Amino acid sequence: MLIFFVSLAVLILGYKFYGPFVEKQAGIDPKALTPQQRLDDGVDYVAISPAKAFLIQFLNIAGVGPIFGPILGAMYGPIALVWIVIGNVLGGAIHDYFSGVMSLKEDGKSLPEIAGHYYNVVFKGIMLVFTAMLLFFVGVVFIMSPAGLLSNLSYFEGTFLAGNSFWVLVILGYYFLATLLPIDKIITKLYPLFGLLMIVMTTLIAGALLLEAPHLPQAADVFAYFDSHSHEDLLTPNPDGLPVWPLLFLTITCGAISGFHSTQSPMIARCLTNEKYARPVFYGAMMCEGIVACVWALAGIAAFPGGYIELKAMLAQGGPGLVVNHIATSYLGVVGGVMAILAVAVFPITSGDTAFRSLRLTIMDAFKISQTTLHRLALAAPLLGIAYFMTFLDFALIWRYFAFSNMLLSTSVLWLATKYLFDRGTFHWVASLPAVVGTAITVSYITTNPIGLNLPEQYSNPIGVATAIVCLFGLVLQHKKRPVTAQ
Repeated sequence: MLIFFVSLAVLILGYKFYGPFVEKQAGIDPKALTPQQRLDDGVDYVAISPAKAFLIQFLNIAGVGPIFGPILGAMYGPIALVWIVIGNVLGGAIHDYFSGVMSLKEDGKSLPEIAGHYYNVVFKGIMLVFTAMLLFFVGVVFIMSPAGLLSNLSYFEGTFLAGNSFWVLVILGYYFLATLLPIDKIITKLYPLFGLLMIVMTTLIAGALLLEAPHLPQAADVFAYFDSHSHEDLLTPNPDGLPVWPLLFLTITCGAISGFHSTQSPMIARCLTNEKYARPVFYGAMMCEGIVACVWALAGIAAFPGGYIELKAMLAQGGPGLVVNHIATSYLGVVGGVMAILAVAVFPITSGDTAFRSLRLTIMDAFKISQTTLHRLALAAPLLGIAYFMTFLDFALIWRYFAFSNMLLSTSVLWLATKYLFDRGTFHWVASLPAVVGTAITVSYITTNPIGLNLPEQYSNPIGVATAIVCLFGLVLQHKKRPVTAQ
């Protein structure tokens, strides 16, 4: 139990004390006009309150990511909580904050456009490809997963509602509307309510676990793990032999660090009415997502008396969605069951629609296409049409590409934030050090994974670390050449 409370305390203290230090490096100016105030168009640049902006950003970046990922990561044991906290404070919150700040400073532009400004057209093109790829895969994944869940509900058995194709078309129809309509027609009205639902559900689950769970991980469990593993097998605690490095970092992304979040930040950056709201909205939403991830990692560890074997069996039977339903109904009864269904069905849809909306914004920004109704329609129709045919492919294959592009994009955004701080002459290490670590993880993953080079771990891990060392060495050299004062 102590490690859970320590995890929460570190996240909150990180926001309270590290957050203001990071904010100081960013050059926030409360007196500056925001993109919304200068470019109000009634479609994407629409003023919303900071409270609504926080709830929408929180829901957009969360979905089921900080629920499903930590449940899968719970198979690694209490070290999952350690990764969530460290990754969030030193990586994820920095990543989310600067993706929002840079967009605020650049007329609410998408990340590829900002990359072109701070680096060059080549880096812009690379980031555009991977941003578009990630957004598209997120959209497809969040068509397939809620459609599969809804079609298998016992309530619909024997009716046309039990057909997967029916729910795919329904979700696609909703995505089409959400992509086209002004942001204040659906998103700003419904999503704050769904964000509150996630907060309430997480709070209830946390309280129930702390009061009733048969086995809560203790701080001693983490120390015992390190004591019981030799140097050679320290990074392979999973009973199936799955290594912590780099797989745990790809298993738990939402809650720790996720490139998808940076694709959502420009959408909210276009709606803020003061730069001072950047920290509570972007940094704060990520900190709260870390708390959600800690709760569900705790649930995955503590709610199964049989430990890893019991959790693995339930995952094999129905995936993390079944685990969510089991935990919610076990500790919260009928109400918990209803909330669980809403969580695993509605939350991914709220991420999928904003993924396609962000994809529309990113592509139209990159090619300087005006955001007229006709242009939005002309782009949304073929994108969602291709997405429909992608739903017939293997879900596991799409997920692997999503995981890699997610980590690659988060690392790219951290390097972009590094350049932003370099140009200001402020303390760039808040972004550059996590960028170096992210580089090592990303390179290790793609060199060892079947979708990449498929090399053995004894080769892929040293390649990843060596690449990070080269980047760090380059940083040290560039650090000596950076401007002396902030601009």
